[in-house]
Amino acid sequence: MTMQPPELAAFAEHCRHRVETALEQFLPAPATLPQDLHQAMRYAVLDGGKRVRPLLVYAAGQALDADEQALDVAASAVECIHAYSLVHDDLPAMDNDDLRRGKPTCHRAFGEALAILAGDALQCKAFHLLAHAPMGAVDAEARVEMLELLALAAGSRGMVGGQALDMAAVGRELDIAELEDMHIHKTGALIRAAVLLGAWCAPTLAHDQRRALDHYAKCIGLAFQVQDDILDVIGDTQALGKRAGADRARRKPTYPDLLGLAGARERAQELHQRALHSLEGFGAEADPLRWLSHYIVARSA
Repeated sequence: MTMQPPELAAFAEHCRHRVETALEQFLPAPATLPQDLHQAMRYAVLDGGKRVRPLLVYAAGQALDADEQALDVAASAVECIHAYSLVHDDLPAMDNDDLRRGKPTCHRAFGEALAILAGDALQCKAFHLLAHAPMGAVDAEARVEMLELLALAAGSRGMVGGQALDMAAVGRELDIAELEDMHIHKTGALIRAAVLLGAWCAPTLAHDQRRALDHYAKCIGLAFQVQDDILDVIGDTQALGKRAGADRARRKPTYPDLLGLAGARERAQELHQRALHSLEGFGAEADPLRWLSHYIVARSA
């Protein structure tokens, strides 16, 4: 596991506890009918994962003095979308993976049909949370902004569209612009949404603050994928919690393929520095965002 500065470790522990407590409460109980479906939903979301996207929600919210109750809801919503996407991406019709977060993928544990339904239900749950869960002083206008933001990030102009581009790219040679366009959608869109959802939970959000956080999010969204591609080459299955070398085995285009390992590492660092530069207008209250940017490009899993 990547070593973290003590400040980030303490911040991450606090945020993970909050979001996991919230998810435990928000998800239907395992004994609630239909039991198999609700157990599959909980299996996909709970007990695993780095929670990077929820951490970004909390970090952006802290930078703007947002209420943690509101951040709990936004963080839970974005994690439900992320978990649903993993369940569907792992299916035989997509990436056909057997391991996720160090345990059998949802379709291996519950069957393909129930995994599809669990993913569908998790997507719906995310929007229900943003529409109805208690969020303190967050008003209806801000909720609508968050609903629109997450819907765009998750749909054909974001994550789902990126997955379609990813599938179409198998076995093809892409140039760097095409590769980055694919990952801006597939990985970057939901990371950007996580940061901006946290920002929308704040009592006030100035235009220049939103623009700076948006640029930060775009940079770390790409950096996250660059590091993922690097780890697919140099990582090991046990540390990653998923099969190492899977992208290369499927002949998917990656940053190391186009830039080499050294070039990919240089690209990740360039994006990290650009992310830090975008936060120059913030003080120490944005330090968790800075720590997370460093973590994203330094992680080993």
